[in-house]
Parts: sequence; C-alpha cells; structure tokens
Amino acid sequence: MCDFHTHTFFSDGLNSPVELARCAIAAGYKCIGITDHASYCNLDELIKSIKKDCELVEKYWDIIAIPGVELTNVPAKSIKDMAKYAKEIGARMVSVHGETIAENVEPGTNREAVESDHVDLLAHPGLLTMEDAVIAAQKNIYIEITHRIGHCLTNGIVASVAKKAGARLLVNSDAHSHKDLYSPGRQKIIAIASGLSETEADNILEKNTVMFISKLGFKAKWT
Repeated sequence: MCDFHTHTFFSDGLNSPVELARCAIAAGYKCIGITDHASYCNLDELIKSIKKDCELVEKYWDIIAIPGVELTNVPAKSIKDMAKYAKEIGARMVSVHGETIAENVEPGTNREAVESDHVDLLAHPGLLTMEDAVIAAQKNIYIEITHRIGHCLTNGIVASVAKKAGARLLVNSDAHSHKDLYSPGRQKIIAIASGLSETEADNILEKNTVMFISKLGFKAKWT
C-alpha cells in the first residue's frame, strides 16, 4: 500500500512522523507521504523536521518516506510562489488542500494548484470542474480520492471528472492518526465506492502509485 496524504503532530495529527511510519509498516505500507498543513509561517521548520524523520525511517526500515507539505487554506493567488518555495527548501512533495465542500476553501484554489509547476497533488478538490481536471492532466498533477470524512462526499464527482479528463488519480487516507491508516484492501474499496471499476481501481493502486513515486524522484522498491 502507498498513501501520499497523512498528518503528524507537526500540524493537527497525533503521531510523530517516525511513529506514523512505524505504524504504516505494521499496516502493510510500502510508501507514506507526510504532508502536514503548511503556509509561510511554518514551512521552513516543518520541512526541516519532517525530512529528518523521513531520512531516519528510510535508513533503517523498508518503506519509502516522503517529506512533503499540504498548503492549506492559503490565498489562492499565493499557491504558485509558495509551492515553489516549499520545493526550494527541501519538500519532495507539495499537495494543495483543494476546494472540499466540507470547508470554506477560497474559490479558485483548485485552478491555482493545477496551474502550478511545483504542485504534485490536488487533495480532496470537492466539485472538481472539467477545466481544472484537464489542466491537471496536462500538467501531470495527480488528483485525490479521499477516505476522510466530509472530504469524501464528492469522491464520485472527482473520480468521474478526472477519468473523463484523463487526469491521474490516487487514493489517500488523509490520516491524522495511526488509527486512520488503511488496512489491506481498504483503498480498493474506496476507489470502487467512488464509481470506478475493479480494473480502474487496480490501475490506480498499482500503476499510478508507482508513476507518482517516480515523479517525486523516488524508486518503488517492490517493482
């Protein structure tokens, strides 16, 4: 299993990065992305700290640990510059907290995210438009199907629009605790519940995850 959207106590999660990685290994994970909520106020220290634990994890354990951030509820027009800065200071992955219907995210956030040259993942985009999905496909920015309560309400729309646009999907937990991590088989159920076929779900969980890992500059150790 691979999960590219999790949180630690560096934002609103429960565990340290290394503890969450340890729990992920026990759950059967092969790759985990640590993507704590971020803006300019905490980017520098956040990335520095998460990188240390990810390096520790990869040195001693058999799991890919990706130090990243989730730019959350920042001004939409700041996303491109902020994502660029995050990459410059060491983030290996930048996701953007998309326009979930569960929160009052600024309209236009999805568009600014998919137009960025430095964003890798648009998380829980809510009522995803075809225009934004097409841009995401062109820019090789992945779009998330989520397990998170509230954010998951639009999974069906997200999956349908992304598929029609040719945008690549990922299935992530948005875990805020080790208790939120996936159990074996759960990701596939979430994908199918979003309206995707079993074959499409398998392609996301196998092909898309490996391509995303490669996009971030890592190598899937199990291929």
